[in-house]
Amino acid sequence: MAKNTIKVKNYSDVNEEIGAGGTITPGMLVELGSAGTVTAHANAGKTVLPMFAVEDELQGGSIDDDYSSGDKVGVWIPGRGDQVYALLADGQTAVIGDFLESNGDGYLKVWAPESSAVTDTPFSVVGQATEALDLSGSSGEETTQRIIVRII
Repeated sequence: MAKNTIKVKNYSDVNEEIGAGGTITPGMLVELGSAGTVTAHANAGKTVLPMFAVEDELQGGSIDDDYSSGDKVGVWIPGRGDQVYALLADGQTAVIGDFLESNGDGYLKVWAPESSAVTDTPFSVVGQATEALDLSGSSGEETTQRIIVRII
């Protein structure tokens, strides 16, 4: 189900405005760097504070309008239970209930436990898919790479 906002369900309204350290697409998982700017989260499968770029609605921007380096980026820090319209990486297939983690480029990927004996969810998991999305045959040209994710 297509949305026109990144904040699908917002129970905790924690917002920041931080300079972009590169091109940022609304819905990207971002991280704060040592220069005080945000960039796409670059460490696949590593621990991250859930922070997502939101659309620049005050300037008339939509979820399809990227921020350029140096722009002020609207950043939302969702809390447990909030739902975000995030970006799913090419080649991924997520089903309802899958746990998602950073793909290392601002997009999310399906978390795969290293063994079937894993009973705890690691700190790398950002959220859980609340809808299914199949990008297994994707070429990067799809306009629908967004998926609703509940923050855990």
